[in-house]
Amino acid sequence: MSVVRACVIQAAPIAFDSQRCLEKARALAADAAREGAQLAVFPEAFVSGYPKGLDFGTRVGMRTAEGREQFRRYFEGAVEVPGPATEFLGRVAQENGLHLVIGVIEREGGTLYCTVLFFGPEGGLLGKHRKLMPTAMERLIWGFGDGSTLPVLDTPLGRIGAVICWENYMPLLRTAMYAKGIELYCAPTLDDRDTWLPSMQHIALEGRCFVLSANQFTRRGDFPPDYPAVQGDDPQTVITRGGSCIVGPLGNVLAGPDFEGERLLSAELDLDEVVRGKYDFDVTGHYSRPDVLRLLVNEAPAPPVVFGGADSGPWPFGAKE
Repeated sequence: MSVVRACVIQAAPIAFDSQRCLEKARALAADAAREGAQLAVFPEAFVSGYPKGLDFGTRVGMRTAEGREQFRRYFEGAVEVPGPATEFLGRVAQENGLHLVIGVIEREGGTLYCTVLFFGPEGGLLGKHRKLMPTAMERLIWGFGDGSTLPVLDTPLGRIGAVICWENYMPLLRTAMYAKGIELYCAPTLDDRDTWLPSMQHIALEGRCFVLSANQFTRRGDFPPDYPAVQGDDPQTVITRGGSCIVGPLGNVLAGPDFEGERLLSAELDLDEVVRGKYDFDVTGHYSRPDVLRLLVNEAPAPPVVFGGADSGPWPFGAKE
């Protein structure tokens, strides 16, 4: 029997301040380690924040100078991967002996991405997943990931991967994760609706995997005073109410959901339950019908600019015939 003690961390970031977010992540990871956790999962966009309620000064056909400045501020709080922030988080994982899964806002060139990073207890950056499909207004501030960052990592704890927030409503993406043998399905999110828990139960039951969903719990007071919040200026107003949870492979709730404040929710996960669950349902194995339904996954990187000479390959990357 392989039993893993896992923790989902429900907490507020320090918006727009990556260094303070990293320091808070370090303290919370230490708390998780003291509870015996071997795996700690942080929310979506923990470093450095999810600007819930901001419109960045945009209307159809219009942008404002104030909105551009808000984006600049958000951009400054993002992190490069790899870079100093990943080195810091690697040390956090190492000093606590943890597998660490954490949501960050990643900066590359002039574009931001909603990204999840994976670290091992030796301190190495094991991989990353960029959100494939930002939702609604998120598309204004985040770029789209491609198929090259869809890892399911083989670790001593089990096979770990992540699907972010409403990506979890993409059946084909879930199918790709199941086909990769995911056992510890991490679902960092900002969705705090009552419908989130049954969605996580469905995914656990569908994939016969453990689902670990970490959400933020934020109040107005967790954001800067000049944050133009549509929610008002009362520092006690809840912006995101949590709902973090851990669910077993048959849809049984092992921890949460919690809507009361910052919390660490823990559970012991018996990985043998994954195999027991697949006895009667393996969605990409004996319960599939590839003669009728098949999925094609493109995992090739899709860079917008490729440099090469005349002998670099066929047009458009080489000489035009």
